[in-house]
Amino acid sequence: MTDAIDAIIDDLRAEADQDRDPETAPDVGIVMGSDSDLDTMAGAYEALDELEFTEQTDYDEEIEGYSYESYVVSAHRTPDLMYAYAETAEARGLDVLIAGAGGKSADLPNMTASIAYPLPVIGVPVQEKSVSSVIGMPTGAPIVAVDAGKSFNAALSAAQILARSDPALADRLVAYHENLETDVADVSRDLHELGIDGFREKHG
Repeated sequence: MTDAIDAIIDDLRAEADQDRDPETAPDVGIVMGSDSDLDTMAGAYEALDELEFTEQTDYDEEIEGYSYESYVVSAHRTPDLMYAYAETAEARGLDVLIAGAGGKSADLPNMTASIAYPLPVIGVPVQEKSVSSVIGMPTGAPIVAVDAGKSFNAALSAAQILARSDPALADRLVAYHENLETDVADVSRDLHELGIDGFREKHG
């Protein structure tokens, strides 16, 4: 291990020892196996931002309302960091984790789920070839997973878990879904009333 990895691990363990009020700690943790996964995992950030979560970049900063954090944690290149992150997640106040990884050996989501248990982990296969690796957990070692590349849905699922005990967040989820319904209604009416040529001209 390098000194840089050691420093991150030490920070995680020190934060876990703070016994901090969970209300001021990050609620959702996003981890990915490589920074090359970020374009795919960005959907999770977008969904949480849509639901009024705040990105927390300093653990010592107390943020009101829901927040999330993110790290690059490689199961193969930095296994000690992966273990430390998953092992300390609950003590650091996190309620649900989103873990994404690509390639045929996408082990980060299922290893994170095993170590962080019983904290819920939502796996995101970054590529189609990653799906079987992410969902391939034995009976008794659960992980929830979305389809390849669907990190946006993973974040919505994380919010659904949190919303079971928070009517205000549930209302935001309902409002988001109703906006989707309105969008479909708008394009449906436009297609019907404008015809295909008029629709294409308007929506380009």
